[in-house]
Amino acid sequence: MDSMTTANLIATVDLDAIAHNVGVLGERSGAGVIAVVKADGYGHGAVPVAKAALAAGAAAIGTASIREARELRAGGVDGHVMTWLHRPDSDFAGAVADRLDIGISSPRQLDAVVAAARAAGTTAIVTVKVDTGLARSGVAAEEWDAAASAVAVAVAEGAVELSGVMCHLVFGDEPDNPFNDVQAERLDAAVADLTKRGARPRIVHMANSPAALARPDLARDLVRPGIAVYGYSPIPSMGDFGLVPAMTLETQVSLVKNAEQGQGVSYSHTWHAPTDTVLGVIPAGYADGVPRSLSGRLQVHIGDRLFPNVGRICMDQFVVDLGPDGGGVAEGDRAVLFGPASAAPGERVPTATDWADALGTIDYEIVSRIGSRPERRYVGGPSGQTQEG
Repeated sequence: MDSMTTANLIATVDLDAIAHNVGVLGERSGAGVIAVVKADGYGHGAVPVAKAALAAGAAAIGTASIREARELRAGGVDGHVMTWLHRPDSDFAGAVADRLDIGISSPRQLDAVVAAARAAGTTAIVTVKVDTGLARSGVAAEEWDAAASAVAVAVAEGAVELSGVMCHLVFGDEPDNPFNDVQAERLDAAVADLTKRGARPRIVHMANSPAALARPDLARDLVRPGIAVYGYSPIPSMGDFGLVPAMTLETQVSLVKNAEQGQGVSYSHTWHAPTDTVLGVIPAGYADGVPRSLSGRLQVHIGDRLFPNVGRICMDQFVVDLGPDGGGVAEGDRAVLFGPASAAPGERVPTATDWADALGTIDYEIVSRIGSRPERRYVGGPSGQTQEG
């Protein structure tokens, strides 16, 4: 980190790791990759990740909302971009204007897209999302006939171009769960029905990160991974699949100070120094995505050692115990909160998965909560240069 850094916390994103992970997913699945960059690229930055994924050979980019997809277009992402979760008042006109692939989950959404296409005098690109058992978004079984009929009519009239058919898996992270095959059969039946009606899709996809890595038979034309693009295993019990975590969350030690035996630390004095010790202040807190519920359970890598958090994690900072000798730590030393597990000899850097395990959640939640306050810094990728964003 240089003197021009304005943020206390830096999220360094390795775009070469993103490219590597796209390659792993394509190789293991035997299919093209739709790199999902919703939630600002799972906290990594949607535009740089999308550009890196496309440069690495991804077939398309996926988002949840139209707003996310339009922000990609505004950021110069020119490839195939699809979006699949919409409110009734979503910007379908903007999606049509930006040539987005719009996932539709009901006849009503299709009507809105068709109306937007007709108003613009153009053809909309749509993907039919089928509810094959997850019971979230997707065309419900009781509406399937009406939706399929409406899609066929819209295709015949030239109002829409049917790009694809998709669904979301319920048990993708349980590769052997028989319901995966039930969903595949239901999706295939929907594709066959649309084809019979004269609306044959170009692509079909259902496989998320775990299915892309462990069930290539579910791949169909493309796979649609999210967390694996960023280097985290969606099935830790099966290993890391050769994925490389792309983000390192780091800062500097902002302050070093002595604490006498019995000194309480941070709000409510939930920890007291058992002996005379040295404390280090880390300028990062829950407003930066460091969960308050990790208080007392977090370790930070400084130099070649791990130091424990003591006391409450606050909005902007927390404290680590450097030990009676101060651990050789000085103000300004690099402090890594999480990153790829490799570190200085003899020590292991904490990972986002470690945080998730401690909290009983998943690393998806940890990385996607790294909000806008930490500065994003990009290394590698198509330009091969360090960038700030």
